[in-house]
Order: sequence, then C-alpha cells, then structure tokens
Amino acid sequence: QVQLLESGGGSVQTGGSLRLSCAASDMPNSVTCLAWFRQAPGKEREGVAAIDRVGGTMYVDSVKGRFTISQDNANNSLYLQMNSLEPEDTAMYYCAAGYQPWYDYAQGSWSSPGAFASWGQGTQVTVSS
Repeated sequence: QVQLLESGGGSVQTGGSLRLSCAASDMPNSVTCLAWFRQAPGKEREGVAAIDRVGGTMYVDSVKGRFTISQDNANNSLYLQMNSLEPEDTAMYYCAAGYQPWYDYAQGSWSSPGAFASWGQGTQVTVSS
C-alpha cells in the first residue's frame, strides 16, 4: 500500500483559499481512486472529493463550485484547491487511496471511508468568520 502525506492546511478567514497537497510514496496501477475526506470534531468522516483511474471527478454537494481536485501523476501528488472557504469547512482533511475497481468509486463508493485502504495523517483546516 502507498504511504500518503498531506500538507497545506492552515487558518484562513471566510472567503479565503487554501491548496492542500498529498504526496504519495508511489502510484502503482493498483490504486484506482484518490480522494480527500474531512472530519470535524464530533462528526463522521465525510468524503469531499475524489478522482478515479480514468480521470472522473466526484464532489460532495456542499463543495461543488468551490473545491477542485487534481492529480499530478509525474510527481505522485494529489491536490485540493479550496476557494470561498466557509466556517463549515473547518475540519481535519485526509488524503486516501483506494484499490477497488474504479467504476465502484464512480458509482458512489468514493464517499465511503471503508472503500479506501491507505490514509494519510491529516492536515488541519480552520476557517474563521
């Protein structure tokens, strides 16, 4: 399994932007989906965005139009550009890699933490009003 390391978190005011990065130790063909999850205190881990093996992207409704997920295969990196941040976006953000058939993710399992086997340690994002 790949090792993942997130960076780029921080504290911003409402309306600000942050770009999260996730560095992978490698990117074997067995990885079929990469995703960003977040978890706020007292809440369940939530799928934010994902990109599957064929380049399809998925987003939770609350971030559509504000967040963009992208991948740099040459550098084994995953990114999450977050614009127009809101206090509700405050959470620990995690990078995850999945190994199930890519179409399973495209059909909905992308938002399920149980569908991903590799996780980073997380990076904190705090948005103040």
